[in-house]
Amino acid sequence: MIDAMNPRAAVLIVLAAAVLVAAYFVLRPSDDDTSDAPPATVAATQPQTVEDTPTATAPQATTTTAPPTTTTTPPKPKIPTIRIEDGAPVGGVKEIEVDKGDTIAFKVTADAPGGEVHLHGYDVSKEIPASGGSVTFRVPATVEGIFEAELEATGVHIAKVTVQP
Repeated sequence: MIDAMNPRAAVLIVLAAAVLVAAYFVLRPSDDDTSDAPPATVAATQPQTVEDTPTATAPQATTTTAPPTTTTTPPKPKIPTIRIEDGAPVGGVKEIEVDKGDTIAFKVTADAPGGEVHLHGYDVSKEIPASGGSVTFRVPATVEGIFEAELEATGVHIAKVTVQP
């Protein structure tokens, strides 16, 4: 039958057979592959023709691993400090802004007994120790608005607290 064929057709059939045989050797699994799992990543190879390849081999598989993930806790925000000297806030009235649902937090230090510090609107009071010292306020911001903190005995305003929606 090949005798009756066009010589060009015979060459094409032989070439097609050669390509099929080469594809079989390139694509078949290697004998030492005992894993049923497919490789995670296949290394990139340059396209080659049958003539360029002296012996056909399967491409080598490489695996990649994701970098380790670490979780970090963000640092706690610094609590504003209101320093009381000679019965008045150093630097004037401290402005504090928080969002509703956050925590209103501030610290009051005094060089002398300062009496009671009162956060109006939340009706929270703390007494500065008799020898001077400090008190820290941590109050859930549940009510929107503008509120004043003051030295209750003298009526001196020391902070303006704004709770935003």
